Amino acid sequence: MKMLITDEQRAQLLANGVAHAQGQEIDLLPVVRLFTPDAHATWLLTEIDPRDGDTAFGLRDLGLGMPELGHVRLSELCTIHGPLDQPVERDLYFKPRRTLSEYLRLAQAEGSIND
Repeated sequence: MKMLITDEQRAQLLANGVAHAQGQEIDLLPVVRLFTPDAHATWLLTEIDPRDGDTAFGLRDLGLGMPELGHVRLSELCTIHGPLDQPVERDLYFKPRRTLSEYLRLAQAEGSIND
């Protein structure tokens, strides 16, 4: 299986997932940005469920003008290819500039994640 996230990112996503599972309500910065270069889909992920280590949570924008918060399985992202057969990639240069709720508010107002 293709590795979409680094070990360091996985550790941070899992730590955030543990905090959420313990009932902590925190507005996190996204840890990683994944995208399809040829299909305009983007995922800003903040946590991974520690129970299965595969279910991630964050802001997802499938390029349909309706960005929303939700879950996605990393194992499924590894199987996705866009119309030009390009796989999901990690944005190597992504540096979060706002919290997830701020990204959500802007993405819903603009119809897509533009950061």
